[in-house]
Amino acid sequence: MSYPKQVYFGDGGEVNAHFLPADPAPDVGETGRGMAIRYLASTDLTHGEFGLYRVMLAAKSGGPKTHYHRTISESFFILNGTVRLFNGEAWVDAREGDFLHVPQGGLHAFRNDSDTPAEMLLLFTPGAPREEFFEKVSKLGDATEGERAEFFDRHDQYFVD
Repeated sequence: MSYPKQVYFGDGGEVNAHFLPADPAPDVGETGRGMAIRYLASTDLTHGEFGLYRVMLAAKSGGPKTHYHRTISESFFILNGTVRLFNGEAWVDAREGDFLHVPQGGLHAFRNDSDTPAEMLLLFTPGAPREEFFEKVSKLGDATEGERAEFFDRHDQYFVD
């Protein structure tokens, strides 16, 4: 394994860091499943390298059904509370400090079955337009089956029964 291709060719570096204060206000409020999301490092900000999101789950909130992605990996890091994570074989109760990495093609799901809220970091690599996914997924209630299928296909979200 080697380092990636060089992308900065200047001399002396640049002032281009992005600081985001610890503001608890989510970028995407209630998504329809008791979930709120804060964009920490959007795909636009990272130029497609990754997307990092803080996910706040209400007590007894659901999550996506078992699914996989063909183009992106997804990683979960539990900040507090208990999040049920499906690792492709079994559901596990993940607690503060626990981590799950799911490569492309890996079956996974998550939800909060506990009586208390939970928070986690969600990392997608490489970056993908997940912001649009988060903002529009809860608005699919009136969509036709074809519109839903196109939306999930466009966002690399493939559900299994």
